[in-house]
Amino acid sequence: MTEDLSSLSEMKDFVTSLARGLTVIQAFDKENGRLTLTDVAKRTSLSRATARRFLFTLHALGYVESDNKLFWLSPKILELGYSYLASQPIVDTVQPFIERVSHETGESCSVSVLDGFDVVYIARFLTHHIMSVTLNVGTRLPAFVTSMGRVLLASKSDQEIDEILKNTQLKKYTEFTLIDRDQIKDSLKQVHTDGYSIVCQELELGLRSVAVPIRNSRGQIVAAINVGTQAARISEEELIETILPSLQKAARDIQDILPS
Repeated sequence: MTEDLSSLSEMKDFVTSLARGLTVIQAFDKENGRLTLTDVAKRTSLSRATARRFLFTLHALGYVESDNKLFWLSPKILELGYSYLASQPIVDTVQPFIERVSHETGESCSVSVLDGFDVVYIARFLTHHIMSVTLNVGTRLPAFVTSMGRVLLASKSDQEIDEILKNTQLKKYTEFTLIDRDQIKDSLKQVHTDGYSIVCQELELGLRSVAVPIRNSRGQIVAAINVGTQAARISEEELIETILPSLQKAARDIQDILPS
């Protein structure tokens, strides 16, 4: 992270101190909910003195709590994420439609957007817990290995796809995960042609999902909507015959009322 910031800091209007403060917030995650000062310094590649100043500032502002030994994020940090959700009209727009899809199919339905190399969930309606990882609003998953991610990647230019794949760690999550860049690009071309993506057991064994793009009133792809199912319970043919039409109708209906 330090190398990245050092190169960006050469930009005239780049505020390095703000960027470093954000890396301190990002040091906390599910596996690292409570950290010592030394932990934060190591995870951010900052000196202890610099990490301490940022932690003190975040604590004074109410974004971090501490017992004088460990530090952890406070509930106030949610205000930052809520600011995004509150400012995006798509979040409120899609909710009734994903609920409708779930009622029609009996399966969980989600909407996500592309952020860098990941998809980020911005809306979700849960009917079955089918993954070992709990998916909530704000959850990030690697785009290359998810149906929504592939729908969103397929809308990019060849140059953009090459750049994303070059900078993505193509981890093999299961024996079915595509990690060959050429195979992934071939898959994205097929998704672009078909208008939908089906991913089977590439992220997690037993999980099969189908996704379609969501467009705004100008026809630009701004998000993706999907349904996740158990591979043993619903075949790919059933996904296409019974679930895909529901997703496609929801995407069209969202487009009709989504602002440009």
